[in-house]
Amino acid sequence: MHVAPVGGTAVQDHVALAEIELCGELIIAASAAQERLSLESIDEVLKVAEERDSSRS
Repeated sequence: MHVAPVGGTAVQDHVALAEIELCGELIIAASAAQERLSLESIDEVLKVAEERDSSRS
């Protein structure tokens, strides 16, 4: 059995951490909404339009 060494060897997957953060934002928005989130609301929470605009520059 292989056991990870103790102390400062944590590996961070920045993509996974960003996805977890986005999921959290969606959960917060959904719990605050009175109805189902529209696709436009989801895009707003995920900042999809901002990503499209920045990729065009």
